[in-house]
Amino acid sequence: MEGWERIKLIMEQEGYNKNSFSATIGLNNNVTITRLINEERKPSRMTCEKIAQRFPQYNPNWILTGEGEMYREKEKETVSTPIDRQEEVQKANTNSQFISNVHPIENIGFMNVPLVHLRAQCGYLNGYGDQEYIDTLPTLPVIVDRTYHGNYRLFEAEGDSMDDGSRSSICDGDIVLGREVRRDLWQYHLHINDWYFIIIHRTEGISIKKIISHDVEHGIITCHSLNDMFRDYQLHLDEIAELYNLIKIVDRSARL
Repeated sequence: MEGWERIKLIMEQEGYNKNSFSATIGLNNNVTITRLINEERKPSRMTCEKIAQRFPQYNPNWILTGEGEMYREKEKETVSTPIDRQEEVQKANTNSQFISNVHPIENIGFMNVPLVHLRAQCGYLNGYGDQEYIDTLPTLPVIVDRTYHGNYRLFEAEGDSMDDGSRSSICDGDIVLGREVRRDLWQYHLHINDWYFIIIHRTEGISIKKIISHDVEHGIITCHSLNDMFRDYQLHLDEIAELYNLIKIVDRSARL
């Protein structure tokens, strides 16, 4: 793995785009990171040191040279004895009348994901393949309990075609997390029984559908809406710019 690939891997695993990654490691702009990745350049020692300082879980030598393990060895945690814990509880009871029922959750992190609002969807159809355009999109932090791999987007759902009143519905205004299905995988059977799909059509825009059949030989998918007011229809995969598995709903209004 080349140096630029290691930098890109860290950036993607931590959920940043080039703009936000550059800012978080202390660079004034995204020129260094953009040229490093786009032109497949060797990162400087200073850039690697900035990344290691910001993300201490990664092995600095691996970042710079590719040698050794990707992650540092975890420091041994200090284990408290039952007596220590009892003393801490007694001390807390002495200092306060109440004991909080709020506890920190370990191993929870955030991934910053580009968000495509309804008002930005026309622009997205023209700029989805341009990384500079993607870097201009707003981002939202998505809480995760594991490292995500792949290319992710957040999309704002529109309309009621996927709303049948059930708990499986995708409602108007929902913010959903999508993981891109690489184009080279479209020649095989899509996992249509596992996910809804976010379909980026070259001319018809962005839609969320359940794919009920995939004709691999002819490259045709049949799209289905949960709302029975909408008819099924077919699309040729050649007409589609991007395809995403809908992983989860990350935001939904509770307004009545």
